Amino acid sequence: MAGRLICRACERPVSVCLCEALVRREAPLDLVIWQDPNEARHRLSTAPLLHKSIINSRLVVADRCDPVALLGPDWHQNTVLLFPLEGKPECPLDQARQCRQLLILDGTWRKVRRLLLLNPWLTRLPHLQLTPAELSRYHPIRKSPRPDGLSTLEAAVAGLNRLQGTSGFDDVVGVLDRLVELQLAARKTPGQ
Repeated sequence: MAGRLICRACERPVSVCLCEALVRREAPLDLVIWQDPNEARHRLSTAPLLHKSIINSRLVVADRCDPVALLGPDWHQNTVLLFPLEGKPECPLDQARQCRQLLILDGTWRKVRRLLLLNPWLTRLPHLQLTPAELSRYHPIRKSPRPDGLSTLEAAVAGLNRLQGTSGFDDVVGVLDRLVELQLAARKTPGQ
């Protein structure tokens, strides 16, 4: 039996292609998306969609990374981590805006904590945290154990908007809305 046809652009089955909802933007700094290897196998991961949406992004799948290989020789000065590090004050926004890279960790909260344990150098980075005012739009198909949990795509959009002081990246979330819509429709269709 032949497999399902896959769209070459969005890498989703043609029947649930997301290309019409994808928008492409250039971020004001390089976006590095570090994805947990187990998360990379999840069919509803938003990291690949984020990577396709942000022109100057890089998607890395690994358990461990060397900071110089991943972020360059000045990694600790040029990179801000988008994650709520406990026990460490948040980086001032004007300092974060001077960074040339935004690092986003992709995975469930548990998987991301594992990445932090395996790569303790991550806690040396200045960090930004988000305080979302609304429940994640991803919530209907994939729930977070935390009320402030967002999909990687939503977190990146919120972080980029915060760094820019605008809402210029909001339209990137449209692809997530379409993904959720298609998943909910598939759940209602008998036999699927």
